[in-house]
Amino acid sequence: MTPQPIHIIGGGLAGSEAAWQAAQAGVPVVLHEMRPVRGTAAHKTDGLAELVCSNSFRSDDSAGNAVGQLHWEMRALGSLIMATGDAHQVPAGGALAVDRDGFSQGVTAALEAHPLVTIERSEIAGLPPAAWDSVIVATGPLTSPALAQGLQSLTGEDALAFFDAIAPIVHFESVDMEIAWFQSRYDKPGPGGTGADYINCPLDRDQYEAFVDALLAAEKTAFKEWEGTPYFDGCLPIEVMAERGRETLRWGPMKPVGLTNRHNPTVKAHAVVQLRQDNALGTLFNMSGFQTKLKYAEQAAIFRMIPGLRNAEFARLGGIHRNTYLNSPKLLDARLRLKADPRLRFAGQITGCEGYVESAAIGLLAGRLAAAERLGRELDLPPATTALGALVNHITGGHIETIDEGPRSFQPMNVNFGLFPPIESQATHGPDGKKLKGPAKSVARKHALTARAKVEMEAWAI
Repeated sequence: MTPQPIHIIGGGLAGSEAAWQAAQAGVPVVLHEMRPVRGTAAHKTDGLAELVCSNSFRSDDSAGNAVGQLHWEMRALGSLIMATGDAHQVPAGGALAVDRDGFSQGVTAALEAHPLVTIERSEIAGLPPAAWDSVIVATGPLTSPALAQGLQSLTGEDALAFFDAIAPIVHFESVDMEIAWFQSRYDKPGPGGTGADYINCPLDRDQYEAFVDALLAAEKTAFKEWEGTPYFDGCLPIEVMAERGRETLRWGPMKPVGLTNRHNPTVKAHAVVQLRQDNALGTLFNMSGFQTKLKYAEQAAIFRMIPGLRNAEFARLGGIHRNTYLNSPKLLDARLRLKADPRLRFAGQITGCEGYVESAAIGLLAGRLAAAERLGRELDLPPATTALGALVNHITGGHIETIDEGPRSFQPMNVNFGLFPPIESQATHGPDGKKLKGPAKSVARKHALTARAKVEMEAWAI
């Protein structure tokens, strides 16, 4: 007997990949895409998997880059997005970049030709019909107001974020702890804390003034027309705060009060940048209060002016833009189903991942999970040591709650090595017998993480 179809809402990268994976597993799929019946402010065509921004899938290095490892895993799992990207590749050094029109046309043609895929061009306004017992919602960061309102009716007013104020996130191992130190303000432990919960990076007066000068002079990213200007006083960009007065930052996110430099207790810092633990593994730290519209290159250069962050490696740089995404750790179960209505499964950017590849990867997993469920089969989740497993773990519960700033600490994230569980027995010396440190240590760590991920993925993919 032919199984009942899975309904997939949204024909972007996540929805297209989910449709392909479910159909390849032998389950019929109805893929609902509202374009061209209803357009969006960002899309230009009615093609599936249209790339609305860059044409790059970023690094293809599967040994030393987390997104390159995710490429490798998706290829091993028969990804339509990766196969089509490879078929329409254009020169981009070590990155995988694609001809955007050829890529979209290739994905569209593959799905139109699949005997188990039906494409319906219409908007699903509001919640899907109750008769649809298996639905994947992959509507992306521009989810329609009607559907967003329906989701809020199921889950509560705090279900969705429409404003994404992102502070940079730093890999802990790249922070110079001979300059920085752990301490909470006034040594207050707070719920779940120890009194030493923040990394503190001190600046003297000259360093602070140079930092403010750099912020004021830096090039900013403009809002897109469809984003509006969502500044509000509780979440101002740091460069806007600096424009309001040279002392504003020093009595805002960089206030030095209640802190004593354990490296030099007698010298009072003029300003302090605090980093807050961002994931349960303790591998990533968020620059508290440092949301920004600075261009990425400017951010990296300016933030490395901060003592203790000279060699900082960023898991994510800051930004402020309109983005619709779920508070997924609270609302979704480990298999990407909505706890309030398990017939609804979510995929792509609406779940809280960033990037083309990451969105497609979560679509891949959602499609496989939905197909297995439809066929009455058990499908284990990918190991957390793989790139795919690390990413879904971030989405469904790998974050850490903030104490001082309310319960919403979850924010969208690209795949990065900070999401991978550390390797306990990592080599400390190179082949030449010399102790690994600095960049060599970082490279060795990344290679060890990707080597482990490949072994684990090969076993899971069987």
